[in-house]
Amino acid sequence: MSHASAARTPRARTRAPARLPLAAVLCTLSAATPAVADTVRGKSDFPNRPLRFVVPFAPGGSNDIFARVIGQRLTEQVGQTVVIDNRPGAGGLIGAEIVAKAPPDGYNLLIHSASFTTSVAIQPKIGFDPIRDLQPVTQIAASTLVMGVNAASPAKTMGELIALARAKPGSLNFGSAGTGTVGHMGTEVLNRLAKIEAVHVPFKGLSPAVAALMGGQLQLVLGDIPTMLPQVKAGKLRLLGVSAGKRSPFLPDVPAINETVPGYVAHHWWGLFVPGGTVRPVVMRLNEEVAKVLRSQEMRERFDAEGAVAAPSSPEEFGTFVRGEIDFWRKVVKEGGFKPD
Repeated sequence: MSHASAARTPRARTRAPARLPLAAVLCTLSAATPAVADTVRGKSDFPNRPLRFVVPFAPGGSNDIFARVIGQRLTEQVGQTVVIDNRPGAGGLIGAEIVAKAPPDGYNLLIHSASFTTSVAIQPKIGFDPIRDLQPVTQIAASTLVMGVNAASPAKTMGELIALARAKPGSLNFGSAGTGTVGHMGTEVLNRLAKIEAVHVPFKGLSPAVAALMGGQLQLVLGDIPTMLPQVKAGKLRLLGVSAGKRSPFLPDVPAINETVPGYVAHHWWGLFVPGGTVRPVVMRLNEEVAKVLRSQEMRERFDAEGAVAAPSSPEEFGTFVRGEIDFWRKVVKEGGFKPD
C-alpha cells in the first residue's frame, strides 16, 4: 500500500457564487453573531474574548499536548486566553461534531489529526459533513506512527511479533484511541498485509490504550511518537517499527515496518479547523497567528523533542490535503471491507 498524498489529491472544484440582493446581504449581517458581522464589515477586533481549543481525545495524547503548548503561546500573542476543552469519544468524531456545529465566529477551534480522515472514512453515518462543516485553518505538524509492545514482550522485532500473531491467531489484542482512528485503521491494514488476526480494543484516547499496554491488557499499540516515546525512555515499552515509508530521523535505530511487511505505509499529522462558514479574515488571522507560533525556534525545538516536524500551511493547501486523505482512506476501507467495531 502506498500513501502518496499528492498523487491522489483531487483538483478543487470551484463554483461561481450566486449574486444576492442587497437586502438579503443586510439581513444575513444582522442575523450573524456580532464577531462575524463586524468582520464582514471590516471592523473586527478579533479576537476580543477567550478562544476554545476542542481536543477530541482524552488528556495526555498528542492532540492534547500540542493544543496546550500552542494555546499557551497563542494566549501570549493575541492577549486572549485559550481554553482547552477535551471531548473524547467516537474516534475523535464527538469533538469534531461539536466544532462543526458551533457558531462560525472563530472562537471554537478543533485540533485534530490523521484520525479525523480515517474516522470519517470508516463510519457510515456521522452528524456533520466533514468538508462543508469544518473549515481547515492550517496543518500543525507531521510525523510517523510507531508500533509499540510491552518491554516484557517476547517480540523483539516486527518479524517476531508477526510470527507470534500467526502462531496463535486472535490471541493478540491491539489498542487504539478509538474505532476509526489512524492507529486502529493502520493496524487493520497491517493485519491484512501481514496475514495476522490481532483483535481491536478501542479506548477514548491513546494515553489510556498505552496504559493498558504497559499493564499487560494489550499486546501491541500503533500510536504516535509524542505519546509513546516517554514510556519507551522510561523502559516500559519497546518500539518495533515506524509506519512511514522509511526510518524516522527522530528514531534512526527503529526499522520501518515495511522492511518486514512490504508495501505498508501510514502517515501521521495534526491540523487546526474552525466551523464551516467562518469568514476568511478570521480564518487568515488564526492562520497567521498559529503559523507565527509554529515558526518560532522554541516551538520547532519542542516539536523535535516530540518526534514531529512543525508544518504550517495555507488554509487552501491544508484543505486540499485533507480532502485527499479522506478519499484515500475511503478507498482503503472499501477495498479492505473494514467496518466499525
